[in-house]
Amino acid sequence: MSRNQRIGLLVAAAVVAAVAIVVAVASGGGDDDGGDQGARTETVVQEQTDASGGEDTGAETTSAPAEPAVNRIQIRGGQVVGGPGDIKVKKGDQVTIVVSADAPDDVHLHGYDIEKSVAPGQPATFEFTADIEGIFEMESHKAEDEGRDPLLAKLTVEPS
Repeated sequence: MSRNQRIGLLVAAAVVAAVAIVVAVASGGGDDDGGDQGARTETVVQEQTDASGGEDTGAETTSAPAEPAVNRIQIRGGQVVGGPGDIKVKKGDQVTIVVSADAPDDVHLHGYDIEKSVAPGQPATFEFTADIEGIFEMESHKAEDEGRDPLLAKLTVEPS
């Protein structure tokens, strides 16, 4: 094996190791408490070599589709932890909203007319495609019945 081939193999191994670290951090470093609601993309790097198996001739990158963000809303003591959520998406996006509560409640997403029950240890998961543009309120029926502000979140669906 020539000196150039050894150097090429070392460079290829370094690139593969760097890509593995980036992928591991991107897939395992997510924030489970909903703090980062932005979409993530992963980049895949493919090394190309010439026919002799020698030097690197360049790199090609492709982007995988972004994973939909999971928006989390927590109701504790009849109040939304951190205040009502502000969720912004584009028309056509996949939307996932998980609502958890320390007491039984019924949660309603206006405009999309989706209603789900939530209870301690039994979160309600709203999964749908944002196919209607506008601003929509997600409300607690229990808070409304008790004369409190029922707003849990505001969903804004913008044109794609």
